[in-house]
Amino acid sequence: MLQRVDYKTNLMVGDQTYPAFELRNILDFIAMELGESALQQVCAHIGVGQAELNHCQFVYVWQVEYAMEFLRMRVGNPDIGTKLGLSYRVSSLDVLLPHLAQLTSLQACLQFVLNHPRLVGSFTDTLVRFEEDGICIRWLNTGRIDQAQYGFQFLHSIGSLLGLARELTGEAIMLKQINLAEPVRDSRFLSEATGAQVQFDCEYYEWSISLNYLSLAINYPFLSYAENTAYVSTTSFIETVLAAIREHFPQVLHLDDMAMQLHMSDRSFRRKLAQLGSSYQRLIDQVRCQRAVELILANELDIEAIAETLGYSDVSHFRQSFKHWIGHPPGYFSQLNGGERAN
Repeated sequence: MLQRVDYKTNLMVGDQTYPAFELRNILDFIAMELGESALQQVCAHIGVGQAELNHCQFVYVWQVEYAMEFLRMRVGNPDIGTKLGLSYRVSSLDVLLPHLAQLTSLQACLQFVLNHPRLVGSFTDTLVRFEEDGICIRWLNTGRIDQAQYGFQFLHSIGSLLGLARELTGEAIMLKQINLAEPVRDSRFLSEATGAQVQFDCEYYEWSISLNYLSLAINYPFLSYAENTAYVSTTSFIETVLAAIREHFPQVLHLDDMAMQLHMSDRSFRRKLAQLGSSYQRLIDQVRCQRAVELILANELDIEAIAETLGYSDVSHFRQSFKHWIGHPPGYFSQLNGGERAN
């Protein structure tokens, strides 16, 4: 059973690995919606084509993000992310199939998704709340992704999870609630496609589902699969930098010192991170924010102690930083998520 509140630091960026089936599905959808010319334009930018993808289990996060952003910007329809997700089929999930074939309920599938971001793919950290009659998944934008892009990724995730759940169970599964941290717009498609009550101008992006649906059995006719847990063997530069930041944390090396530790010039270090859609400060903020959320949710330290633990000499500076990361000050974040101690 999922815990009452469970924080998942599943955010993946840059050259961290992402399941290739995601990119294949996005490219198929782009070809269907925008045509062959658009497909070739995306493939040329990401440096991989559909033929090569047929022989890959994993690609890079930035390649998937680029394809998604291309679709979002080119179409301009706020429902396109949901439609993209709903187009996925269980048979396309190659690397996941041996794992899904061993699961017996929809709740077990959801827990697997939340616990295995490298196999499933994830653009966000999440808070999982186990409620009396359901489970709520709240997205936390610890990577400070552009809101429009983040909203697209959220709706894409809802569409794919819901569509695949329906195929896995053979049941017309509906969501309870979808909360969007964006202005009011026409939500008829989203409501009809998901069965959820949709609300706008909310504190966070989040969705919830009834326990009645999660108890459903998996009825999909899986073939006989050999379990395959192999990961990409190449080393991610982003992961190397994050590991180095965490090694010294809460002390933070100056950019020049970090570059030297990685045997690079500061200029090459900056350029490499920029090419991967990130920066040294952004990665530092990610580590700080994730650790701050963990400490606040633990509800064992007051705000002054948390600030000190994270290396802040001025608690007001920590409050300002946290609000910059999450959009709310620590005390308000704690209240929203069931805590009482932080202020």
